[in-house]
Amino acid sequence: MPAEAKTAAKTAQPATRAAQPVTPPLTERQEARRRRILHASAQLASRGGFDAVQMREVAESSQVALGTLYRYFPSKVHLLVATMQDQLAHMHGTLRKKPPAGETAAERVAETLMRAFRALQREPHLADAMVRALTFADRSVSPEVDQVSRQTTVIILDAMGLDDPTPAQLSAVRVIEHTWHSALITWLSGRASIAQVKIDIETVCRLIDLTEVRESR
Repeated sequence: MPAEAKTAAKTAQPATRAAQPVTPPLTERQEARRRRILHASAQLASRGGFDAVQMREVAESSQVALGTLYRYFPSKVHLLVATMQDQLAHMHGTLRKKPPAGETAAERVAETLMRAFRALQREPHLADAMVRALTFADRSVSPEVDQVSRQTTVIILDAMGLDDPTPAQLSAVRVIEHTWHSALITWLSGRASIAQVKIDIETVCRLIDLTEVRESR
């Protein structure tokens, strides 16, 4: 994991939340099984959205027992939120191979988020399924939701070129993250065009420039 990812994962943790129990790392076989499950989830969602992801079909497609699937993911919502984190991680890897070319941090973040948005735009059923899962998530899904948030934070910080963000910078990142997710929801519901999403993303990313001005004083 890049240094900035480690920093974001540590810094972005809510201070008031009780410490989560440490989960033993997955074995190579378990990780391969988990990857098959996430791949099957994404494939089914790409074809038919949220309703197409049925746990029995996911188990059959990934060649695992239904009981095993539920040990990894207690519900479809858990599974689809984890699928979103996995998709974002894949996007991050792709983005790192071709970094944004903007001159300012705000421009680079806006370009990065629009590239991620367009990747989701190419799979609207999958995007809708993952966003619906995030919307339905309750406290039991908090660890998976936190992973999505941390992955988004890492993507933004990487575009900014930061490995040691200040509290003010992290606050700006959170606002940008919320706006990006909101823009995704409004686009999926047909209430915003891609052009409007681009305007909103570019507007909120200007917070980065304002933060940098305040930090330099």
